[in-house]
Amino acid sequence: MDNSGKEKEAMQLMAEADKKVKSSGSFLGGMFGGNHKVEDACEMYARAANMFKMAKNWSEAINCLNAAIDIYTDMGRFTIAAKHHMTIAEIYESELVDIEKAIAHYEQAADYYKGEESNSSANKCLLKVGSYSAQLEQYPKAIEIFEQVATSTMDNPLLKYNAKEYFWKAALCHFIVDELNAKLAIEKYEGMFPAFSDSRECKLLKKLLEAHEEQNNEAFTEAVKEFDSISRLDQWQTTMLLRIKKTIQGDAGDLK
Repeated sequence: MDNSGKEKEAMQLMAEADKKVKSSGSFLGGMFGGNHKVEDACEMYARAANMFKMAKNWSEAINCLNAAIDIYTDMGRFTIAAKHHMTIAEIYESELVDIEKAIAHYEQAADYYKGEESNSSANKCLLKVGSYSAQLEQYPKAIEIFEQVATSTMDNPLLKYNAKEYFWKAALCHFIVDELNAKLAIEKYEGMFPAFSDSRECKLLKKLLEAHEEQNNEAFTEAVKEFDSISRLDQWQTTMLLRIKKTIQGDAGDLK
């Protein structure tokens, strides 16, 4: 089926779903399984959204998902509403490249997941919010999220290994804002989570603080290169490190 065929089918599904929602609200509809009709409508909206996604008609896909979300939240079905918010966030993130809207939908998904005590799903959404907030230079918000997720994972035997990564990300955000803040934050994280002290990330942060205090560009770059040769830095970490490096006088703006 080509894209116009998918779009046509999606339109029909959407119209059918709208009809079911309307009839479920009527007196007779309510007497004859109104709830059942509304659930069917939600499934139709989700199927229509998938068709629109395949046809790359992103705004119609988002409309269908929002229609399903409205019904699911009215019914108290927050987990599935959260999943749909995540799907919308992913469309904004990858297809429409509207990061602020992606953040808003990830935040809403995280809220619903938290309310249903699905903490690992909530944290997954929050980490997206933290990373994007830092990219948009909303550092206090990013720090708060990374610290919150680190604190909630460090007591979980299965997840505590990840806590050092979140403390490291929070420390990088602190460092961009203010060197002293970063120093105090690192001390605080070591006190909260002693395993952080032994991590390569914490050792790198201390080397970077020293280089920054001395305004030593070469030492900063050397420390980053050495770390990267063993643990590859991703795009986000590289961006944050470049922003820190720019605060050193006479910086050339790269990590070479």
